[in-house]
Amino acid sequence: MIETSCHCGAVRLKLPHRPQMLTSCNCSLCRRVGAVWGYYKSSEVTVDAKAGTTVAYVQGDRTLAMHHCATCGCITHWQSLPSSDDRMGVNYRLADPTEIASVRVRHLDGADTWTYLD
Repeated sequence: MIETSCHCGAVRLKLPHRPQMLTSCNCSLCRRVGAVWGYYKSSEVTVDAKAGTTVAYVQGDRTLAMHHCATCGCITHWQSLPSSDDRMGVNYRLADPTEIASVRVRHLDGADTWTYLD
């Protein structure tokens, strides 16, 4: 099991396994937050946070709720909308770097072509 947490520790995520790859996206939101994403089914991830600890930002096409810690501001994860879609992205910048040192990071052109650049 892998655990991640925001800077202040108020939001912790428990993940069942190391992802086979991570994604660095250059869309208008991801390039600003600097996250590196690992993908899971929502049902696989445990979010350990008290109610109101995370704040969701939902932009433009309203397909993702981007969550950040209300205390320290770290982007922790995104959740697909509608919530019936069982996809979730976890910000692996919040993991211990040794946990992901050997995981390939792919670069996604989310700003234009929605294809991987590598």
